[in-house]
Amino acid sequence: MTVKPIPDGYHSVTPYLSIKGAAEAIEFYKRAFSATELLRLVAPSGEIGHAEIKIGDSPIMLADPCEEGAFRSPQSLGGSSVGIHVYVEDVDALFAQAVDAGAKAVRPVQDQFYGDRTGTLEDPFGHVWFLATHKEDLTPEEINKRAEALFKQAAA
Repeated sequence: MTVKPIPDGYHSVTPYLSIKGAAEAIEFYKRAFSATELLRLVAPSGEIGHAEIKIGDSPIMLADPCEEGAFRSPQSLGGSSVGIHVYVEDVDALFAQAVDAGAKAVRPVQDQFYGDRTGTLEDPFGHVWFLATHKEDLTPEEINKRAEALFKQAAA
């Protein structure tokens, strides 16, 4: 039997989040994003050594920080330099669900020039989430044309 280099259900790129309080984060992601828990490995210290959840069709790995391994949480860094972009059927509904679960609205849900309806959240653990529903198929040329018009309008 041949082993697949990418396991079934996984993608070539899978986010791996460092979260101080990973166990609490898993429960938050279940409430906020309807995540399902796939795996949880608890270290002797009680911290999460490795866990996997699934949001939509995408797995996300997470664990408590490992400072000696340069795997630091947004809390220890004073913010996050990475955002997680999630496409969903109904961005308005999931955005409201996440805020009700404790996420902070950074940017409200609104239609974007590139054809998506998006909103930005920060979870209680410092990670940034871009929630979106794709509303309009556009070519790169159409997106650039709309961007130029938007930038001109903003400069005026």
